This record gives sequence, C-alpha cells and structure tokens, in this order.
Amino acid sequence: MVHTDICIAGAGLIGLSLALELHRRGIDVTVIEAGLAMREASTAAAGMLAADDPSNPTELAALSHLSIALYPEFLERLRRLGGEVVPFQTSHTLQATRAEGVAALDPRFLMAPDESAPALSSGFALLKEHSVDPRQLAVAVLAAVASARITLITESPVVSTQTTAETVMVSTGRTVIEAAQFVDCTGAWATDPAYEVRPVKGQMLAVALPAEFPMMRTLRTEEIYIVPRTSGPNAGRAIIGATVEDAGYDKTVHVEQVEELRRMAVALIPPLADAAVVETWSGLRPATADRLPLIGAHPMKRRHWVAAGHYRNGILLAPATARVTAQLLLRETPSVSVEGFSPARNMAGRTRG
Repeated sequence: MVHTDICIAGAGLIGLSLALELHRRGIDVTVIEAGLAMREASTAAAGMLAADDPSNPTELAALSHLSIALYPEFLERLRRLGGEVVPFQTSHTLQATRAEGVAALDPRFLMAPDESAPALSSGFALLKEHSVDPRQLAVAVLAAVASARITLITESPVVSTQTTAETVMVSTGRTVIEAAQFVDCTGAWATDPAYEVRPVKGQMLAVALPAEFPMMRTLRTEEIYIVPRTSGPNAGRAIIGATVEDAGYDKTVHVEQVEELRRMAVALIPPLADAAVVETWSGLRPATADRLPLIGAHPMKRRHWVAAGHYRNGILLAPATARVTAQLLLRETPSVSVEGFSPARNMAGRTRG
C-alpha cells in the first residue's frame, strides 16, 4: 500500500502540472496513470495558447488569462527542476474575423515574427498569442516530475475508490493508494461516469515547410489552424489541424480527412502546395456538454475532486488549472472564480451516494 497526501489519476499535462504545483507547496503526491505518461491528448495538441480565440466560450476568459500570466513562471520552474528549456514557438496569430469568404493570404503576413508585417488584408486580425511545442513540453514536464521525485505509477488504471472516515482508498491493478484526497485528471477517460466527459477525435498532420517560406506566425480560421514550429527538434514543420469527430475512442487516421485538411491549408497558404507531409496522427479531446472544464469537488463523493474536460484548451489552461485546483484542495480562495466549472452542473437531480 502507498500512503500519500493526494492521489492524482491521470499523468497528462493537467495531472502532472497539478502534481508539480502541489509539490511546490510541500504536499506529498502520487500520480497514477492507466497507460504511459503524457501519451494522449497532451502531445497530440497543436500547442496554441489561444486565450483570445473568438470561438472559446466567454466563461473561459478569466481562467485563460490567468494561465497566460502564469506560463512564464511555469516554464521557468520546469527548467529549474528538470533542466529542459521550452521556448515559445510563435508570438502572434492571424485570426480570421469572418467565417466565410476567407481568401489566400500574402505569405509576407506569415513570415514576420513580430508586428512588423505590412497592414493586414481584410478579414484577419493580428493577435499577440504564443504557442509551444507540446512534445517539448512533455519532455520538460516529465523531467521536472522525476527531479521532484513525485511518485508516478504508470500502467495502473483506477479500478475503484472507497472513502473512509479520513481517507480515500484508490485501487489499481497493481496497488492500493491511501490518500487524504483523490483528484481525477484523466481527461476523456474520466473515472466517474457522472462527469459526462466524452472523447472528441481530432486528426492532424505535420508538413515540412519549404525553405523559401519560413513561417513564423500561427494562422487560425473557424475551420482550420496552421501552427509553425520555429525552434527545437521539430523546427521547420507546420502543424495542420484538426477534424472534430464523434468517434468514441477510435484514433484511426483516415487519408481522406487528412487530405481535406491539407487542401484547406493550401487554399489559405499557397506555398504549402509543395510541402511534404511528414507525419499524421489523431488525439482525443475531453469534452463536456457545454465545452467548459470540470474543476472542483465531486458533489456526491467526499474527498473526490476533478480537473478534466478541457476540450481544446488543455495546453493553454494547465498552469491555471493546477493553481486553482491546488487552492481548492488546500481550502484557499482560488485566484479566479471557478464556480462555473463546478462538476455539480452535470449532476443536477442525482442522489448523493
């Protein structure tokens, strides 16, 4: 049996960011993961820190901007702990301001790293918005967790939880963890059906940017995004995504959908016509009915908490989710209100168990 202060289920970016935040506060943490750490949605994402994406629910604004404010500190702590540097890949995004009639862009608008490009054509706004490479981020997070000596048990799915007078007993296929609190950070695999988190599939591809087109800005429309990698092991690539599919837990990549994404990208950025496809993949976004995350206490199970359901914004929201969830667990006032993210909203009419 493992004894710990807090047991976290889920070793994706949300779960491990929370573990690091709690460790910073002197809390003993054990993280359990059904598969391998940082292998699902956390590394399938494009990495946009899209706090001002007009398609985001307005209820996310305060949490999003808190996370943006925390990101430099978060990345610096990863560097101090694990020695891995995670740079921002881009600093600006060209955001389409209308849903239809989006024409191809002059490539010059996408090759400037700052605000020095010529005036934008009609239909686009220039947002000051960073992006990161989630694969680089995963390496840094895992190095930080290892350096902090946070207990991480992989290939150990939650089988059951049982609350006693003072603890919660979490059983896996390999061990039993006795903790004061249990936090579900398993994303699309949320352990309690009452959370009503479901997977939404997204297929994506990466292309090798032509040498004559050093893309430096993200491009985003209502249908597609194209995110360049400007440094690190994936420099010279652009990530193109993503489909939105109700396909359960099926992550099969289909040529037809990938080709459609590529076609839309070329229509917006003609220099990509000759860009070679170097990789395709898919991921599962954890979605709730209202597209808002679940952050807070389980209203029917003592000592049970959740931080899941971040849909398309897990990379963006990880530092803020870690901060406010830790504050809730330690009975502190959250930095921003999370009342609208309470899991109770998905459990109306249920009887306390």
